[in-house]
Formats: sequence, structure tokens, C-alpha cells
Amino acid sequence: MKLAVIGGGPAGLRAAEVAATAGASVTVFDAKPSVGRKLLVAGRGGLNLTHGEELERFISRYSGPAEFWQRAISSFTPAHLREWAAGLGIETFEQRTGRVYPREMKAAPLLRRWVDRLRELGVTFEMNHRWTDLKPGPSHELEFSIHDKHSTFTVDAVILALGGASWPITGSDGRWTSILTRLGIAVNPLAPANCGWETVWPAEVLAIAEGKPLKNLTVRAGNHEVKGELMVTAYGLEGGAIYQLGETLRSMPLPSIHIDFKPTYSVEQLVEKLTPSKHSAIDACHRRWKLSDAAHAILCNGLTSATSAHELAARAKAYPVALTSPRPIDEAISSAGGVCWDELDASLMLRKFPGIFVAGEMIDWEAPTGGYLMQGCFATATLAGIAATA
Repeated sequence: MKLAVIGGGPAGLRAAEVAATAGASVTVFDAKPSVGRKLLVAGRGGLNLTHGEELERFISRYSGPAEFWQRAISSFTPAHLREWAAGLGIETFEQRTGRVYPREMKAAPLLRRWVDRLRELGVTFEMNHRWTDLKPGPSHELEFSIHDKHSTFTVDAVILALGGASWPITGSDGRWTSILTRLGIAVNPLAPANCGWETVWPAEVLAIAEGKPLKNLTVRAGNHEVKGELMVTAYGLEGGAIYQLGETLRSMPLPSIHIDFKPTYSVEQLVEKLTPSKHSAIDACHRRWKLSDAAHAILCNGLTSATSAHELAARAKAYPVALTSPRPIDEAISSAGGVCWDELDASLMLRKFPGIFVAGEMIDWEAPTGGYLMQGCFATATLAGIAATA
């Protein structure tokens, strides 16, 4: 069986590995001169492979059909991913936060051993091949552009794993959407996910808070509330808390969040901590509430010494921040949107074109940072690789 995998990121390499292990003759095509570039980018932060939290909670992190993720993640769990890495000679460890990393905190050793394994399985690589067209049929005809020349390959099955549109320098630039749309496949527009959001900070706030973290927060957008941290930037906010709220924020006509700076205290308890005091509530809260300089600058901006303790406490429990837009998609850690779920069967095959499968970030799902994105790519690729060779 001749199988083409288009895309040499984590999902594409995993799909190739699964298919080749099952006996298929696999060729991986990629527009770049080498594979695994997004994996190497992820490795700059230590390569967060997966997460060690309880499985049911883990599965709930994914958007899209819950029954699909129950089946996909249960079939290839975080424990399976760690066993896979161990098979490459890569020892992993779980941090206190639950995030799982290679012991070396590097991506290059894992990628090098992974490519060696694929070559041993007989996988061939065609680099600098940009996918330009697909003619489905009993045998699928693929067209590629190679340095201004064109080439055609005919295969029995295809696994598409071209990523979304985040980090386009690695090759995931989203150009594939026009090809599938032309074939009549419904694709939701690609949008930035796990990214910062823009807001306008007063100059006096930025002078104190820019580049500083806001820790131990609860942040709410609409009816969605998360715990985490934020980072103040010149253009707005970054950080895990706002990343988790991206899907909710994108759905809001006027996106905004409310920050609880002291989630373990009630308004009444915060007021009690400020009384009695010889100083104004604004001056007293800095020390008595143990606020960082950045948090104090944001919370108290625009207030006067006449502000009451109760008014300040209520503000600290639900500080409003109006947001204008997400940061550009090429800055995002991942992207939302992609091939609509209705276009796919249970094995991730295109219903309209039997023998053509989709894996990874091309599908319309998203998940927070923390290892969930990588796990989702591996799980969908494993499922597609098994189905393509069945």
C-alpha cells in the first residue's frame, strides 16, 4: 500500500510511523527543507509533551465532539506518549504543575532519534515539496511544486497533517485551506488561539507593570472562569489564564475579562484587612493585601484618596479589562478553526473522499497549553494512521 503523508510536523511524523509499522509504504512530503520544525520551536520552552492530570479531566480540555476525544485520548493516552518517548531512549519527567517534559528539556535529540526510527521503518522523505493540488479517485493524484517545477505522485491513501496557521515560519501557513475549499470541503476560518489579547494601558500603569507577572488570579470571561497568571505587555495581556479563555473571548461581541486579584478572600474579608488604617484604602491595600507593584498599579489606576475600602475591595474582586482583539495569528501558539467535524467520519477520513484522512491541528479543535496540544496531535495522528492502513 502506497501512503502519502503531507506535513512533517508532530502529527505527520506520528501518522507515518503508525502506518509504516502496519506495513504501508510511506512517503512524507513537506514544503520545508527538513521535518519537525514546529517541534523544534516547541522545544525552546523545553518541549512540553503532555500532562499528568487525571484522564477524564485531561479529555475535557479539548473543544470539539466530546465522544471523539474520549475515544482518541483513551486510545493513545499521556502514559502511552511517555512510553513512546522512552522507546526512543528519551526519559521524561512530570513537573509539580503536571506538565511532562523530556529530561534533557530539548527537542532535537527526540526528533533526531524519531527520524532515524522512521527511516529504519522504510519511510522516505520528499522535502521542499509544497502541496498544490489533489485529484481524488480510486488512486489519489497529488501535485507538488518543487523549486518552481511541478511533480505528480499517485498513491492509494493520503493523510493530511499540514497544521494550522500559527508559527508560519515553520511551514504551517494555512495555505492548504484553499485546496480543500476548492474540493468542496467545509473549513472554518483559521484564528489565533493560545495567544495574547490587546488592550490600552495608561502610560502610568505601563511604567510600573509592563513585563511584570500578575500571579494567583482568577480570571472570568462571560460564564467561563479560570485560575492562572497574566503578563502585562505594552499591547495588552499574555499568559495562561487568557490563553484558556480564547474561545470564549472570540465569541463575545465586545470581548472583556474580569480579574479577581485576591480569589481566596471575599469582599468583606478584604475590607476587614483595611480597617482600621491611618492611610487611604489605596495606600493600605498595597501592603495589607500583599499586592505586587504591577497589580497595585492596575487596580488603583484612576482612583482617588476618597475611594472607600468597600469600593476598592469590590473592584479587586472583579476588575474589568476591555479587550480589542487577539494578537496576530503568526504570533499565536496554536490556531483554532480548520476542517469541520461534519466532513470527517469516526476515523478522521473525509466523507466525500474515501482514502483521504486528516490529522492534527488541521481539524477544527483547540486546547490549552500544558501538553494538551501535542497530545491531541499524537492521538489524532495515531487514529488516522491506523485507519489509513486498515
